[in-house]
Order: sequence, then structure tokens, then C-alpha cells
Amino acid sequence: MKMSTPQLLDELKSLTQTHLKYAETLLQQTDEKLNSRMSEGSWSVLECLEHLNRYGDFYIPEINQRISSSKTSPTPVFKPGILGNYFAKSMLPKDKLNKMKTLKSMDPINSQLDKRVVEEFVSQQGQFLDLLEKAASVDLNIVKTSVSISKLIKIKLGDTFRFVIYHNERHMRQAESVLKNF
Repeated sequence: MKMSTPQLLDELKSLTQTHLKYAETLLQQTDEKLNSRMSEGSWSVLECLEHLNRYGDFYIPEINQRISSSKTSPTPVFKPGILGNYFAKSMLPKDKLNKMKTLKSMDPINSQLDKRVVEEFVSQQGQFLDLLEKAASVDLNIVKTSVSISKLIKIKLGDTFRFVIYHNERHMRQAESVLKNF
């Protein structure tokens, strides 16, 4: 499966802008509402965003460093890697969200959170938009990044962006669902 590089970057920017706009609306909600859960053991809106912030804390510097040190030129076509494509597709939300186990270090359950989590998420989405702009000047097939579960595993930059932004989409939908139930 091949895809147009500019089209992929545009799709990912659009999703990121949607996440950013939605998060900005969350700033109008009370901390109490944003900390509410649908059930014991489920995540609140703030826990969903804190989870994403923790991934952003890893991927933003990783992607930035890889783009900054790249000497490649952009190519018109992106071809997902086998592992990267698997990771990215596994993050795409389904009609009925499939539960996944999260790493302990990335699990924010029972954290004391307030709207600063939303502000951090908004800031990170702005940084991802900047990185997507910079990514247009490198080869998304050749530049590789480490993944959060192991620095030894590297995937193509295009797949890294797909994974992170599809993961954001998954948890933004989860946060929307939590809010709708209150």
C-alpha cells in the first residue's frame, strides 16, 4: 500500500487540528466534569489526555531530533513499513473501541489532574503541527524513529506520525464518549 506523501501529511495535519480544536473546547469544562469517570477503572477525560501527553513527551523530542539530523530529501510517495503499518492500524479507532493494555508508565489512572493537562495537550498538538510541516522536507521512508516501548525498535517517520496521531484520535473519541455520558 503506497500513499501520496503530501496527502498523508495533510490528512495527519487535519486530524491534529481537529484534536487541538476539541481540546480547546475542553478548557470551558470544570475540572470536576473533566475528572469524572463512566465506571471504576475507566479513564476520565483528563486521564485520556494525560496518557497522550506522556506519549507526546517521548515522541515530540524523538521526531524533532530525527528530522533535524536528517540529510534526506522528500519523496512523493510513502510506503508504510510492515511493523509501523501494523502499529498504526492497531491504533485506528473501531466502531466499538477495542480495549488495549497500556504500559504502566503511560497509565494515568487515579492521577491528580486539572486543566493544565488540557493546556499541555494543546501545546503538544501545536508542536506536532510544526513537526508535520518540517516533515515535508525529509523522506518519511528513510528517516526512522525509535518507539516508546523500546529504543531498539525503529519505524519509518511516516508510520510514527500515523501511529501517534491515530492513537490521539482513539483517545479523543474516548474522551468525547466520557463527556457525552455526563
